[in-house]
Amino acid sequence: MRLFDARERDGSATAQSAAFLRALFDRLADADRDVGRRRIRPFVTLSYAQSIDGSIAARPSRSFALSSGPSFDMTHLLRSRHDALLVGINTVLTDDPRLTVRRCAGDNPRPVVLDSRLRFPMDARLLAHPDRRVLLLTTGLAAVGSINRLEAMGASVRVLPQDESGRVDLAAALQCLADMGIRSLMVEGGASVIGSFLRARLVDYCVITVVPRLIGGVKVLDGPCSPDDLPGLSIDGCGYEPLGGDLIIHGALGGPGA
Repeated sequence: MRLFDARERDGSATAQSAAFLRALFDRLADADRDVGRRRIRPFVTLSYAQSIDGSIAARPSRSFALSSGPSFDMTHLLRSRHDALLVGINTVLTDDPRLTVRRCAGDNPRPVVLDSRLRFPMDARLLAHPDRRVLLLTTGLAAVGSINRLEAMGASVRVLPQDESGRVDLAAALQCLADMGIRSLMVEGGASVIGSFLRARLVDYCVITVVPRLIGGVKVLDGPCSPDDLPGLSIDGCGYEPLGGDLIIHGALGGPGA
């Protein structure tokens, strides 16, 4: 991964947090090199924002902004340090995101969407991405006609094995990305995707933005991250940094089997 460039947005809250960001990216780079030696799959960073009570939205299938401006700047800087950026199809249907780097200098990551039944809308903004073809990872449940139409509109579609729930098998997804030369992947959500990556022990580093709000809405985790006979996951070498009124919690994912 590329290290922090102090020239970015001089005077912004992100630039003022240069020391924190430099340390964070140094740790990410070290972890990336270590993962590269240990296994052949992309380094996975999980990044999302939640309220104090663990909510990521007020209601299901409704767009909901949480992060402060400076925290959002940091998220875009994180995006620029990864080869690819992954979300689930529900995030696309709810937010119609662009998944680009707009709030700092840096390259756009490759947008990747997990979509087991290929419900991806034909008018999604990701089909008009400025310089990257959106990559749709689906399964044999996808209709051939939908595959053909989306590829004709510029998307890349890969049909992968299913897991026991009929969703895209995450290990197969990461192997597909590695085969395409992607070494670092940022996972942004939504809740189902976050939980699936955590339960599969496929996250190397976490960057969690905790916002000082109480929402009582959609929880980021709707069940245990570990089997009943094992303790939960932990964040090793955990760091805490205030930013724009939010609290950034970051560190390597640890715990049994991680």
